[in-house]
Amino acid sequence: VYEQEGVFIHSSCGKNDDQDSLIAGILRVIEKENEVVVDWRPLDETLDTSNILCAGKDSSSVVEWTQTPKEKCPRGADRPSSYEAEWDMVTTVSFKKKPHSNGDTTTHANGESKWSFLFSLTDLKSIKQNKEGMGWSYLVFCLKDDVKLPALHFHRGDSKLLIKCLEKHIALNESPHDERVLLVKTQKSLSQSFENLFDEPSYGLLQKWKKDPYIVTMGKFSKVTNYIVGSLRSSDPSNQRRPPSEMADFFNDTIPGLKINQQEEPGFEVITRIDLGKQPEVSRREPVSAEEWAKNMDSEGRILDVDYIKRLIFKGGLCHTLRKEAWKFLLGYFPWNSTKEERANLQKRKTDEYFRMKLQWKSVSEEQEKRNSRLRDYRSLIEKDVNRTDRTNKFYEGEDNPGLILLHDILMTYCMYDFDLGYVQGMSDLLSPVLYVMENEVDAFWCFVSYMDQMHQNFEEQMQGMKTQLIQLSHLLRLLDSGFCSYLESQDSGYLYFCFRWLLIRFKREFSFQDILRLWEVMWTELPCQNFHLLLCCAILESEKQQIMDKHYGFNEILKHINELSMKIDVEYILCKAEAISMQMMNCKELPQTVSEILGIENSSVTPDSDTGEDESGAELSCPTSLYQSVSTPVVAANGTRDGAPQTAETPSLAPA
Repeated sequence: VYEQEGVFIHSSCGKNDDQDSLIAGILRVIEKENEVVVDWRPLDETLDTSNILCAGKDSSSVVEWTQTPKEKCPRGADRPSSYEAEWDMVTTVSFKKKPHSNGDTTTHANGESKWSFLFSLTDLKSIKQNKEGMGWSYLVFCLKDDVKLPALHFHRGDSKLLIKCLEKHIALNESPHDERVLLVKTQKSLSQSFENLFDEPSYGLLQKWKKDPYIVTMGKFSKVTNYIVGSLRSSDPSNQRRPPSEMADFFNDTIPGLKINQQEEPGFEVITRIDLGKQPEVSRREPVSAEEWAKNMDSEGRILDVDYIKRLIFKGGLCHTLRKEAWKFLLGYFPWNSTKEERANLQKRKTDEYFRMKLQWKSVSEEQEKRNSRLRDYRSLIEKDVNRTDRTNKFYEGEDNPGLILLHDILMTYCMYDFDLGYVQGMSDLLSPVLYVMENEVDAFWCFVSYMDQMHQNFEEQMQGMKTQLIQLSHLLRLLDSGFCSYLESQDSGYLYFCFRWLLIRFKREFSFQDILRLWEVMWTELPCQNFHLLLCCAILESEKQQIMDKHYGFNEILKHINELSMKIDVEYILCKAEAISMQMMNCKELPQTVSEILGIENSSVTPDSDTGEDESGAELSCPTSLYQSVSTPVVAANGTRDGAPQTAETPSLAPA
């Protein structure tokens, strides 16, 4: 994503016109699947590689070099004034030109010259740049382990282009102590990104909120919304709303890269008004019973019909006595085709593995921890969060509760399992229901690991998961109700930022604890389509649309209203409504390609004026119709009421008419 020639390392204290003291190279920024790396390598690979500067692509990003003993270089009068102490250390390294020898050069085992250095942006701590007018521009990269790479001199200028490129991937802030230093902003929590919303001086009343953004964002956000409108909007009554471009910049500071509905973005499909037809009536059934579960197992403990059991769970959830076993399958801890004996052996291996990882942090002494800032930070955050997670639930209430101890130990062990991510605020909300159901430290840990595999991107510093979901939600809502979307945009609410908490921790704070158990197990079936949780968001928003629009809610009122829905949403009604929306979209003959991809629906090419759901080749809209096969059980209507007599809950076919 960036390439620049004419980037030099000044390797010795020789005169400026001594070409042996300059190493010309090419600098690249390379974007890979899961990381962005900065790569510098020399153009001349005939240099002696016995004394080198190398930043290897390893976990520690250690830079190794060989210094010439006691070699010092006095600061020469002819040295440009842009020379800085940071890279004066480079002058103590011996660099010698290697005579040509059959055209060969010494290289690493992987074929790269040892002069090359490379590091991941996740390891970058700061960048120092020289002041304008101080010779040619240079940059010094400092890594998180306080290793400083040699200064890179841009003899052709344009170092600012590199900074602009890096800012697309990381947040850089000017150091309060040195204006030449750009610090890489590290976010301990996605919820802390909301601090950027309140950087303006007029937010003085929100200082308390800024000190503890997690609690406020997760639990009490609606209490501060009365202060928001005055600062988001101009005090001038004639200009009550910020222009869209300004709002775009405003929220882009909060979630970098988020672009929703402000303009047509390259690669995004423009969704015009499409008639989805009437939402079908949908019913739900009773939870899967222990008897139904047992009937679907063979003598060795294998699940006989995985698709069938998933359909039952999607339509009704699980009775509580089954959850301890069934959740292990739904989360991927137990393979669906495994026998009882295989699962017992798996648990034995996983128990050993868990306690080996637990011992790693348990055996760290206080003296060791003093020298491990990341572990200290993780422990501090975990202890803080554990003490405020679901404390009204009997499983976690009271002091010295064993449930709290297990919650703490599992989260600390997860830091050993995934030290790069470690602990981020909000993860305790995801673990709490899992531990409550499992009542077992080891099983809860491995189920939590599987859940975090799904949720990992939500908690990464670059917020890629949150950005993607908010954009996808915008596409779905616009297709479902473009008029409502336009209204939200007119009230500076088109970014759907009020759904942030829903997506971050999968509605954990929106429903009662028991309702969350039901909601999660339904979502874990991955039926009836991909990203069903986004359709749940649509269902909630559509349910509130009438009140929001009829009462002409503005920015502040929308935010307050949505946050006050917490613990007031009927989970069965919303599940019915979200399923009905999925059926609407699956039956749509003109479903936009973007929406098809979001929901994972294979949408064949259908012309807008086609009378049938078939194209010229006879292909139909592909969707999981088997989900809606008739199931003879007691049902729950969309209003949440139960009918006591068994009956057939038959939903309309998904195939186009």
